[in-house]
Amino acid sequence: MHTSTVIGSKASPMAAEKEIWQKIGEGFVQEYYNQFDNTNRTTLGDLYSADACLTWEGSNFSGKAAITGKLASLPFKAIKHIITEQDFQPTVDSCIFIMVFGQLKVDDDPPMAFHQVFMLKHHACSWVCTNDVFRLGIHNIPA
Repeated sequence: MHTSTVIGSKASPMAAEKEIWQKIGEGFVQEYYNQFDNTNRTTLGDLYSADACLTWEGSNFSGKAAITGKLASLPFKAIKHIITEQDFQPTVDSCIFIMVFGQLKVDDDPPMAFHQVFMLKHHACSWVCTNDVFRLGIHNIPA
């Protein structure tokens, strides 16, 4: 038996289906930022589980209603996300971990870097976001 066969036989079942979790992750990212940029953001709540958690710039929001309220109340008129990179990993409990890097342009402000992490879980025949962490890529370095 070859070493690669032995190593390959120990891979998790989800790792063998890379294109499935990557396609799910890519589809979620595309839908999330399309809704974020092109709607009033109230429909984003449909992408979250009932007990989801959001950390937005260090502030925590629990539950679909609180998350929807936060995202809908963000104080800008126009926004455009430009995705630079997105990485996906399957987790040992069959979830999908997503990390997104990019830039966003808000109203007339200059573009800003951002980082966002999502955890997706399969629930009731669909994939929902259970965890979401967002940070602008702004560094306040003390003098």
